[in-house]
Amino acid sequence: MLVTSKAILEASMQAYKAGKPFAIGAYNVNNMEQMQAIMKAARETQSPVIVQMSRGALKYAEDKYLRNIILAAAELNPEIPLAMHLDHGNSFETVKKAIDLGFTSVMIDGSLMEDSKTPSTFEYNVKITSEVVKYAHDHGVTVEGELGTLGGIEDGVGSGKEHLTNPEEAAEFVAKTGVDALAISIGTSHGAHKFKGEAKIAYNIIEECRKLLPNTYLVAHGSSSVPKELIDIINQYGGQLEHAAGVPFDVLQKAITCGINKINVDTDLRLAATAATRKFLAENPTKFDQRDYGAAAREGIANEIIAHMKAFGTAGHTTDVPNWGLDEMKAKYQGK
Repeated sequence: MLVTSKAILEASMQAYKAGKPFAIGAYNVNNMEQMQAIMKAARETQSPVIVQMSRGALKYAEDKYLRNIILAAAELNPEIPLAMHLDHGNSFETVKKAIDLGFTSVMIDGSLMEDSKTPSTFEYNVKITSEVVKYAHDHGVTVEGELGTLGGIEDGVGSGKEHLTNPEEAAEFVAKTGVDALAISIGTSHGAHKFKGEAKIAYNIIEECRKLLPNTYLVAHGSSSVPKELIDIINQYGGQLEHAAGVPFDVLQKAITCGINKINVDTDLRLAATAATRKFLAENPTKFDQRDYGAAAREGIANEIIAHMKAFGTAGHTTDVPNWGLDEMKAKYQGK
């Protein structure tokens, strides 16, 4: 069932308000095997899911191929609430193209300039985000904005410099733009090398943002856990990933209790696919059929996502998601 991410995030918000918080994982997808793995995990755990595509993914897979793979997933899994989300849109034109392709949710990252590297001003962020919100809401599409910048660079996105979100500024930003969801900078970072020591998250920023923004969905980017067992497998079979470290599940679970509704996961899926592929090829040196190692990668990704869905508390919540598709949300936004 293809819905907006607002529908899925609303289930998380209502659970938080009821004292039973859980978060929605947003998993990046680049190809068919990844999409199949995501849906297998969602079926097995009965989890609603947001699948997101970066500009890099849309370029790699050619946007219509990837769009249709996701539509096929929705058709084959009508019982699973599924949202199609643009990750880190860098301009109004990028977002417009995604909406015209049928995306039910978009992110405009106005915390960075259009090059996706240079930090912007608050005024620029408000201006571009407001323009996107108006266009998107006219089409029933959910909008995620961002305030503050994360460390690290992934898929060509990031300044490499961290600037934590100011909660009072966040409240002003939401009031001026009307965004549905807000990605906040709380100490996480992009990529597989997030921390040199213990993971340190600014829980106080989450709590204050939740207090000031009781009806805005809060998002944590750069939140892959970078499992040590996957790093070990990759390195055992010829990889060279040193000092890779992510955000442990217990840290993310505390962030969920503080008010996080959506958690972005990309690196973990890449690691799972790479570990499974390297292991399969090393143990089966006579195999050369792409379907064989592709199936191994698909299974590895699915197992990793299942672990995330259980850790985030998403499992078992498919029936809590309201049927808010584009038409329903278009009417709701126009009725404001």
